[in-house]
Amino acid sequence: MEKVVLLADPNSKAWNFAEKIQEYIKEHYKVSIPIQQVEMGHFNNGETKMRVPETVRRKEVYFIQDSTKNPNEWWTDLLLLKDLLLNSESENVTFILPDMMYSRQDRKDKSGVPISARTVARSISSGLRRLITMDLHSPQIEGFYPETVPLTNLYSFPDIIRYLRETISSSDLEKLVVVSPDSGGVNRVRAFAKRLGSKYPIAFADKDRTEPGKVGEMLLTGDVRDRDVLVVDDMYDTCGTQIKCGKLLEEHGARRKFAYATHGIFTKVEGLEELKKTYDRVITSNTHYKEGNGVEFIDMSPVFAEAIFRIQKGISISKLFE
Repeated sequence: MEKVVLLADPNSKAWNFAEKIQEYIKEHYKVSIPIQQVEMGHFNNGETKMRVPETVRRKEVYFIQDSTKNPNEWWTDLLLLKDLLLNSESENVTFILPDMMYSRQDRKDKSGVPISARTVARSISSGLRRLITMDLHSPQIEGFYPETVPLTNLYSFPDIIRYLRETISSSDLEKLVVVSPDSGGVNRVRAFAKRLGSKYPIAFADKDRTEPGKVGEMLLTGDVRDRDVLVVDDMYDTCGTQIKCGKLLEEHGARRKFAYATHGIFTKVEGLEELKKTYDRVITSNTHYKEGNGVEFIDMSPVFAEAIFRIQKGISISKLFE
């Protein structure tokens, strides 16, 4: 591990995430990994400029990207930084991307649209050693990356399940129904319920999305009457889907309503406020680092820290999925 360095922008929220990774590895494995800075700014015309003041020659670099950035700037940063690091003769480069942006267009669902997830993969993967992310919008995105540049998709489920068991009594937890807010997430909630235990039923809402960010008619499949429900999704964006699903569950006699999504983007303040009114508890992770506002946050930096340590030591990371 002597050649490993963490790299982050000290003026971004990813810096604190990098510090947490550093602290975890030091506390649990007695290994000190330095954090180096990448200076990021803009020219007067808006073009991105960057510089790494300390040498990264022959270093194994793990760059932690800021998930709160504008997606276009997020993408540009990766392209320019990869070029910078490879030209600086880094031994290898791994991108830590807590939220993989441009993942929602993972297939051509209509004519005249790009497969954005594939385009990102083609542009950023060449020359990298590996990418590490969490809870991809669709598992098939892993197939867009070449075998020479593996994409490690970490799962937040083990941590959220531990959190639920710590904060909900076992008797109440037994009455839980795991719900997907749309039919596309059925496999996700099925996997979640399986990790909870074989006795947990699932339900899902089938929605008609009239346009991006707007939800039309929604129907529920499954029985939630007099049961606590946990709505599981990969992201909170406008929160429209989760809000409508929560109200539908209430109409069908659900008792307490909990919501969890990994990536708390929260693009609309009014959406977040309505979400908190609709659910008894709103839970997310800190992949977007936006803590507070009455939302419960689960720290995922230990999962990324474990992945880094295990990859460097050649240890299987399958334990992280248990």
